Amino acid sequence: MARFPIYTLESAPEASKPALQGLANAFGMVPNIAGAIAGSPKLINGLVGVFQQVHGGGFTEAQVQVLLLTNAVTNGCTWAVAFHTFLGLKEGLDAADVEAIRARRLPHDSKLAALSHLARTLIDKRGRLDDQDVASFTAAGFDQALVLDVILVVAASTMTNYSGSATNLPLEEMFSEYAWAA
Repeated sequence: MARFPIYTLESAPEASKPALQGLANAFGMVPNIAGAIAGSPKLINGLVGVFQQVHGGGFTEAQVQVLLLTNAVTNGCTWAVAFHTFLGLKEGLDAADVEAIRARRLPHDSKLAALSHLARTLIDKRGRLDDQDVASFTAAGFDQALVLDVILVVAASTMTNYSGSATNLPLEEMFSEYAWAA
């Protein structure tokens, strides 16, 4: 499979540069996924806008990483699994919970398990949740309205997961210890 170009702050299309600069400020670097997506100014700008909402929503950053890691595993995006493993551990997730998600199991923590299960269910059922799916989520202590925030996170990660798989991008050295195979 051919690789797509990975743009830098200097080489990206002009309309993509502000989004890349924002990501560079947030991460201290431009992740390869953002560099690849920058070939489409509409996608990179849309992605950054959606992720701003994701990270400003009703979940902690650790919970967001559980959702993003679950989505990456469920969608089989190897780059995103490594990236969100790194970020999840950085956000203080228990290593055993991270490994459980990477192995397609639920985390030990009941709230994180409910998040992971709902995200995987949304993807597997193509958004067709039933009453029991919502009831299991709320039984873990989440407000029903947060189901909609999980949908937002799934939508955001779908953009990166699909782009990561389509662009066949290399994994940065700093994430290599978290490499994962679908």
